[in-house]
Amino acid sequence: MVKETGYYDILGVKPNSTPEEIKKAYRKLALKFHPDKNPDDPEKFKLISHAYETLSDPKKREIYDKGGEEAIKGGGSNTEFHNPFDIFNMFFGTGGSRKQSSRKVKSVVHQLSVSLEDLYNGTTRKLAVKKNVICSKCDGKGGKQGAVEKCTTCKGTGVQVHIRRLGPGMVQQMQAVCSDCRGEGERIDPKLRCKTCEGKKVLQERKILEVHIDKGMKDGENIKFHGEGDQEPGLEPGDIVIVLDEKRHDIYTRKGIDLLMNMEIPLVEALCGFRKTIKTMDNRTLVITAHPGEVIKDNEIKCIMNEGMPTHRNPFEKGRLIIHFQVKFPETLALDKVKAIEKLLPARPEGMIPDDAEEHDLVEYDPSERNHRGHQDAYMEDDDEGHFGPHGQRVQCANQ
Repeated sequence: MVKETGYYDILGVKPNSTPEEIKKAYRKLALKFHPDKNPDDPEKFKLISHAYETLSDPKKREIYDKGGEEAIKGGGSNTEFHNPFDIFNMFFGTGGSRKQSSRKVKSVVHQLSVSLEDLYNGTTRKLAVKKNVICSKCDGKGGKQGAVEKCTTCKGTGVQVHIRRLGPGMVQQMQAVCSDCRGEGERIDPKLRCKTCEGKKVLQERKILEVHIDKGMKDGENIKFHGEGDQEPGLEPGDIVIVLDEKRHDIYTRKGIDLLMNMEIPLVEALCGFRKTIKTMDNRTLVITAHPGEVIKDNEIKCIMNEGMPTHRNPFEKGRLIIHFQVKFPETLALDKVKAIEKLLPARPEGMIPDDAEEHDLVEYDPSERNHRGHQDAYMEDDDEGHFGPHGQRVQCANQ
C-alpha cells in the first residue's frame, strides 16, 4: 500500500505500474505538455517531470510510497528535483539544457505512432513537420543594413531588473524578460524592417521527412535527423528527433525480442491433441501440433523458437513466440456421459467421511454477497480463521 497516489495520478498510472509503464506514460505526457507546444500551462510540465523523476528512481519511489510528497520533498540525499527540461533532454537524448549554452538550436521532438507490424517488418513513413528557416530576403538580419540596433531599455542584455522596496533597508530584486525587445537584446527600426519575415529573421516552412523504421526497433526508440530542425541566425541548425510510440496489438504483446500471445482451447483438444494455425505478422502461416496423449494443462506456457521479434540490425535472428494456453472447460456434463468419461480417466481418490459429517451443496461464489438469503449479520468475520456461519460452523468456498 502507498500513502498517497498524487504522482501516480499525474502520470495516469497505477501504484503497481512497472518502470516501463511509467516511462511510457511520461513520454506521452512530456511531449503533449512541453511548453513549446503548451505555453499556457508550464506548471503542468513541471509536475509531470517531478512525478517521473520520483517514480523512475527505485529509492525515491520507495520513499514516496512510504511517506508521500512530504517525505520526498523533505530533503536528504538524492531527493532534490532537477530542471524539468534537463530530464526531458536526457530522456529523449536531445542534449543540452533549455537555455542553449552551445551554438546550436535546441532539438524539436515529434512522436510517431507505429503498429507492431511496422516494428516487425520495417517500413518507411512520411511525416510532415513545420520548422523555422532563416529568411533568404534579409539573410536573417531582420531588415536592411543598419536596421538592427541595441535595445536601449535593457542595454542589450535581454532582461530588465526591477527593484521593489519591502521596508526600511529591505529591497527585493527581480529579473524579467525585456518587454521592448522580448529578450533578444536588440530592436529593429520599423521603417527598415524586412517585409518578408516582418523583422522575425526566420520564416516557417513545411517539410516532409521520410522516417525509415528498421526491423526490430522498439517502443520509445529515437530516430534523429541531424540539422533538419529549426534555424536561427548565428547558430547551428537544430535536430529533429522522432520518438516511436508502439500501438497495442490485438493478438501479440512484445517483451524484448519475444512475442506473447494467448490461445484458448477446449478441453477435448487439451486432452486429445490438436493441430492449429497461427498467422504471423509477415503473413506466414505456422502450424502447431499437440499429439494425442500429450495433455495441455490450463495456464501452461509453450514456445516456438525463432518466431518472435527480429533483432534490431540483425533481423535474421529472432526471439521466441510464447503461447499461453487457457483451457475452456464445459459448463456441465450429461449424466450418461459422466460414467463413460470416468472410466477413461485415472481413478478418483477415495476420501474417508465421518458419520457425523454435515452435508452442504456448493453454490456460485459472489464476492459482493455477504449475507445468506438477505439476512443481515448472517456471518461473523474472523480475519485469522476465515468466515463462520450463524450457528458457528465454518463455511468454505470451493475453488472454481
